[in-house]
Amino acid sequence: MNAPSRSDHQPVFPPDGVFIDNEWRSPASGDRLDVIDPATGQVFARIAAGNAQDIDAAVAAARRALDGEWGRLTATERGRILSRASALVQEAADELAALEARDTGKPISQARADITATARYLEFYGGAADKVHGDTIPFLPGHFALTEHVPHGVTGHIIPWNYPAQMFGRTIAAALAMGNACVLKPAEDACLTPLRLTEILRDAGLPAGALNCVPGRGGEAGAALAAHRGVDFLSFTGSPEVGAAIQTAAAQHHIGCTLELGGKSPQILFDDADLDLAMPIVMKAITQNAGQTCSAGARLLVQDSIAAEVTRRLQQDFPKLTAGAQDADRDLGPLISLKQQGRVQRFCEIADADGIPLIAEGRIDPAASPDGHFVAPRAYGPVPRDHALAQQEVFGPVLSLMTFTDEADAIALANATDYGLVAGVWSQNGSRAIRVARQIKVGQVFVNAYGAGGGIELPFGGMKKSGHGREKGFDALYEFAATRTMVIKHD
Repeated sequence: MNAPSRSDHQPVFPPDGVFIDNEWRSPASGDRLDVIDPATGQVFARIAAGNAQDIDAAVAAARRALDGEWGRLTATERGRILSRASALVQEAADELAALEARDTGKPISQARADITATARYLEFYGGAADKVHGDTIPFLPGHFALTEHVPHGVTGHIIPWNYPAQMFGRTIAAALAMGNACVLKPAEDACLTPLRLTEILRDAGLPAGALNCVPGRGGEAGAALAAHRGVDFLSFTGSPEVGAAIQTAAAQHHIGCTLELGGKSPQILFDDADLDLAMPIVMKAITQNAGQTCSAGARLLVQDSIAAEVTRRLQQDFPKLTAGAQDADRDLGPLISLKQQGRVQRFCEIADADGIPLIAEGRIDPAASPDGHFVAPRAYGPVPRDHALAQQEVFGPVLSLMTFTDEADAIALANATDYGLVAGVWSQNGSRAIRVARQIKVGQVFVNAYGAGGGIELPFGGMKKSGHGREKGFDALYEFAATRTMVIKHD
């Protein structure tokens, strides 16, 4: 298959429509949503507000794609399209990074890193598309038994606003690699890069209907997608409350879903931790994307014998952290919205009112707009184990320090929330680090490290309230496929 020339589709951006059957259409309602720059609080664009009628058209287009050209492509051909898309993303990296930064408020250097990761998702799953193999199974005499992995069919994808480009890559690329046809509902608070990436997939040669994108409000377009009877599988990243609604909707039609629902991730510093290595990473893990990261290292669990030294280092280094506008490329940007800014500020007000010591506080760049959604990063501690700061996901640049006495206490404290997404263990005692890591109820553990630059190859997902199912790596391919067993009698 030959990919169409990029000149065949000159982008007009942001597009004023919903993307169905490889073209932009006016939304059925004619309604539009404002796009707000988090660094200034000002509207800078408008996007379509899709509704149930648009979702219905998108699902129908996806079904036609499965029954038509897209469903007839081999796995190798699907992979080549994704690989071409990866190359086009790299060509458009500057444009995409600028969109991502302005739409989300994140520093431009982080936006560039996110686009690099997005290209890598497309590259990884492009290469993996024809590497998913079945098995043969010893069975009864005169019978030949085998398995194959087949696409679910039409998959619905509801992604969040904190990493729109990366989330597009990690969910859409895996689903397409397995041969599903996708309907994407990006977050209304930040969806410009998913809209542009949808065009790029088309320009890479994706057949009409294989990927459809309907921006809109969660309560309208998102709810309609989750409840649609024509959808065969759902993928959702967001809050536990909305995740419960998504799972309930999926259950009504007896379909599966993957849910990634946030975290309250611990970083555990034992008394032999290399603090010169650990502390810069600890601060990065709570300030990256202004703390609006499901895997943010929000809980700093410190062995009591080194608590004073860790506190001293926070007091020394935390005030150097600065929040600023995207192009200023500070340590962190603004929060996504006034609503999110207010949520984070309320957590801080509660901590202050309850007398929890403020260890240190960063600053807001004096050049930043007073109308931007900025919050200075803060570190509190010691935080009581049952306090809201210790138990609830703040989703902002707020670090909670707590102390523990010994290994057993560290494990108990690490597991003492409803969440179970990521953890970090810092110790130069290898046996202890591995022993502890294997007892923490999370989906991903780092030892003497935290985060993985996107971690495209590493299966990612939660336990407990953090959700179920796995994204990233080969595990994501199996999530977006069903195993079919065939038994052939030959005697």
